[in-house]
Amino acid sequence: MKIKALVRQYAPTVALFVALLGLWQIAVSIGGIREYLLPAPASVWNALWYPEVAWAEHLWTTSWEIVGAFLMAGVVGVLLGVAIAWSPLLANALVPFLVFVNTLPKVAVAPLFLIWMGYGIFPNMLMGALIGFFPVVINTAVGLSQVEQDMLDLGRVFNAPKWKIFAKIRIPNALPYILSALKITATAAVVGAIVGEFVASQKGLGYVIVTTQSSMNTGLAFAALIWISVVGLVLYGLVVLLAHLWAPWAEGID
Repeated sequence: MKIKALVRQYAPTVALFVALLGLWQIAVSIGGIREYLLPAPASVWNALWYPEVAWAEHLWTTSWEIVGAFLMAGVVGVLLGVAIAWSPLLANALVPFLVFVNTLPKVAVAPLFLIWMGYGIFPNMLMGALIGFFPVVINTAVGLSQVEQDMLDLGRVFNAPKWKIFAKIRIPNALPYILSALKITATAAVVGAIVGEFVASQKGLGYVIVTTQSSMNTGLAFAALIWISVVGLVLYGLVVLLAHLWAPWAEGID
């Protein structure tokens, strides 16, 4: 029954991808599109295993950057959300500043990270975290604040201290909100890490894309994009699994 349910759920998606690949191949073959403009799917597949590109090293570097950015955004976002929900004074001080930081053009900030920290994995992690932390902050604060008044009154009846009400009532209520935000952050961390690699990097999948510009090897660029998507999908899938394990009652809340 579970296999049938999975087939019904994902069959339309698989069919759509197959149809798009077929149309792509037909368009390139019949239309006579040059390889440097749009390579055929078969060419992209071959580029995925191109021996002259150190795919394993680039994939490892980008994966570490994405995972690090995701963890940084998650931890910092949850802590800031808790601070906002805990104290109205902190909320008044933090929210305008966080909105200001979130409105900064991230591509323009990336060169500053290069000046301050030079080349390396950490600046790209920081760029990914900068792009992905804001949804976690907002969702955490909302989840901690939007609690049924009856539950809070029950805690006060038993003379529970504020920290215990937070731990036993507010945090479980906020968990679905946090996990939903982490799904957004999983994709945002990918974008941030690649933006960092575009600006300053010596290895990584974003670096591969940048280097293909001079050789007009569009097939390699597409291959790098596919590997980036694979990393993002794996991270997103892990977050979905975590949500299923930690908050199965809240599945479907997004």
